[in-house]
Amino acid sequence: MDLNAVRAFVAVADAGQFQKAAVDLALTQQAVSKRIAALEKDLGVRLFVRTPRGAELTIDGQALLPHARVLLSAEERAVAAVRPGDRALRVDVVGRRAATGGLVQDFHRAHPRIALDVVTLFDVDTAVTAVRDGAVDATFRAVTMPGHRLPDGVGALPVLDEPLSLCVGPGHVFARAAAVTPAQLAGHRIWMPGNVPGTEWHAYYEAFAAAFGPAVDTIGPNFGLEALLDTIAGSTTVATILSERTPHVWPAGHDLRLVPLVDPVPVYPHSLLWHADNPHPGLTALRDHLTSTRPRPPRGTTWRPSWAAPRQGGAVRSPSGTSGPPRGC
Repeated sequence: MDLNAVRAFVAVADAGQFQKAAVDLALTQQAVSKRIAALEKDLGVRLFVRTPRGAELTIDGQALLPHARVLLSAEERAVAAVRPGDRALRVDVVGRRAATGGLVQDFHRAHPRIALDVVTLFDVDTAVTAVRDGAVDATFRAVTMPGHRLPDGVGALPVLDEPLSLCVGPGHVFARAAAVTPAQLAGHRIWMPGNVPGTEWHAYYEAFAAAFGPAVDTIGPNFGLEALLDTIAGSTTVATILSERTPHVWPAGHDLRLVPLVDPVPVYPHSLLWHADNPHPGLTALRDHLTSTRPRPPRGTTWRPSWAAPRQGGAVRSPSGTSGPPRGC
């Protein structure tokens, strides 16, 4: 059924005249008559009777009218569901317990009237494809993971260099250290069962291990952060890497220690990715918020992989790689 014809039918029914309905629809009277005639032919019934006073609904027209209104209302809701500005801003935060989830929470507190749809896309290729195709409005990733390139039109804005720390139990050799250098981790076991090959955070920690020599161990099933912390708390040799910006609920009695890594401070570089053709007004508000509230970099020298070198001037439009959040961060 042609919704334009249905719209013309409802307009004539409401106006009681073809001429007035034509004015309301910004059409000619002839165009309205053609649409009504096409609808009558499609349905096989007569919808109006012309009278000296205008147009009156037939019995069939009266039966159709409430259903026609429902059709037009459904069309309006369907358009509003996908119209930029009317639908929620869809943002991929990789993990709701990641630091990027906190960034979006801060944005929501600052702009509570902007509706948000927060999603978690694990795979970087899926996330970037979703940005390119408009399935999500933005995603947080690390730019640029080796072997990956951003599609044309996808921009990247650095929003957070997340300082990382060493998480150890009370019996670990570094448990009482005020700080530890990455070089001191050489030969020590850093357990990261969720550090899945092919992800951008796996690429990050591969580069970290190559630069400083820790044994990054990804073996074993990933039962989640709580199970990981249970193991760390009871071990004198196993550690992991976390961030103070990650919302942790420390298990009671574990006495876990978060020891700062310094000289240099390893930072995980988060960038916001979006497509230049995306018209959602909330996207501009999100970029402006992240730019104005971007945390200051940590004191002293910092380290990141060569493929994640800091860029100047905000948005990056040239093709480059993509990535995601640190293990446990």
